[in-house]
Amino acid sequence: MTHGTDGIDSPTYGTFGNGRSPEPEPHYSLKMFGEVVKTFRKRARLTQEQFAPLVGYSPETVASIEQGRRLPPPDFAERADSILDAFGVILAAAKHLTRRKGLASWFRQWAELELSALSLYTYECRLIPGLLQTAAYARTLFADQLPPLSDEQIEAQLTARLERQQLLRERPNTSFGFILEEHLLLRDLGGEEVTRELLDHILDLSELRNVDIQIMPLVRHHHAGLHGPMRLLETPDHQWFGYLEGQEHGQFVSEPKVISALQMRCASMRSQALSLDDSKSLMRRMRGAR
Repeated sequence: MTHGTDGIDSPTYGTFGNGRSPEPEPHYSLKMFGEVVKTFRKRARLTQEQFAPLVGYSPETVASIEQGRRLPPPDFAERADSILDAFGVILAAAKHLTRRKGLASWFRQWAELELSALSLYTYECRLIPGLLQTAAYARTLFADQLPPLSDEQIEAQLTARLERQQLLRERPNTSFGFILEEHLLLRDLGGEEVTRELLDHILDLSELRNVDIQIMPLVRHHHAGLHGPMRLLETPDHQWFGYLEGQEHGQFVSEPKVISALQMRCASMRSQALSLDDSKSLMRRMRGAR
């Protein structure tokens, strides 16, 4: 049994509506880019803590980029090149950032948009979204994958997933909204300990001002999400994009007519799901019952 095909939350990979190879690419140039940035930063006699506010990101983000552990946000290279007087070298290096270990090649377009999004909304009915997963829950997904993944593949995908979760805390001005089906927390995927830790983790994240988490109860006479899981994203210039998936294919959506339909469904589900406070209360009761 597989657990989806999006390269975002689930362990498997599919095509991105265009028939391209679904496999993740194992070699990437993030470390080289990070070394270039670090070299010019040191040349400018700046520490990471001094450089971070100048470029507009946290010291943790700068450290992750310099260590080759994350893709730089779209505007990072231009800002860094200007601030560090890098003669266009950082910008040139950024052009070669075409690969990211642990992520399917077709997912990069969405991943890059996420880094600067104003809003990200997710409805999920199959598994806990990747941004909310614990390491133990994610590892269970990867270990259950068929065909089986190698230990190296599991570790690469786990690392990519955990790094992506930094978005929730590194982008406090981005609004994150999640609607989760109640049965996802009743399934006990990975066992009771894994689920207990997962509930604690989601409850902690729900306290962040920029994160809204709602639970869709088991019994609902009306449900606007029966077409399946979906994601919506708003860019800084207020464009909207969507992402939909099936078992073997993912679809990036930009057509205004389809986006409008997805927005209507999302808005309806937010009214059908439990309120934020009631969702927290339900999760606390579920946590206490374990």
